[in-house]
Amino acid sequence: MPMKHDELGPNNTPIEEICRTTWEPLYRFIYYKVQNREEAQEITQETYIKAIPYFRKGRIESAKYLSFLKTIALNLIRDSWRKKQRRGTTIELDAIQPLEAAVDDETSLSDQRFLIEKALGQLNEEQRTVIELRILKGYSTAETAKIMDKNDGNIRVMQHRALQALASILKKMNENGGMRNER
Repeated sequence: MPMKHDELGPNNTPIEEICRTTWEPLYRFIYYKVQNREEAQEITQETYIKAIPYFRKGRIESAKYLSFLKTIALNLIRDSWRKKQRRGTTIELDAIQPLEAAVDDETSLSDQRFLIEKALGQLNEEQRTVIELRILKGYSTAETAKIMDKNDGNIRVMQHRALQALASILKKMNENGGMRNER
């Protein structure tokens, strides 16, 4: 079945061909920025949706397809960060209360949560903040770096060290009997 004219991009290049040749480098670029597979896939799709009208009108030179797509993607990433900052799930570590439970499974969950809260309390403020932003709130490395005014590499190292410290604290608590008379 022949392609319709509106399915052609600039220089009569099929839009499908443009997508096929630019998808992988564009996706890698976006993933590097957001460090989240689902978000990278979503932004990649949105990027093409926004770009197709420009391709159909032939406004973009074929040599500049990828640059154009990366510009759109960066704008979408920034929009996403702004939305997250405005929306921001506020989970204060100090405000987390252990679950009150009647069933053994729920009590066990409550005990585990209490131990984790207690262990988090033993971390320094920077370590708690990194865990709160990256793990509890689900921010990307780049978003966390921006919020904490650090670079991406520092955030990854801080998170790694914070998780190591947390694991060590939890291990010691477990060796010492964990919950005994601590509530």
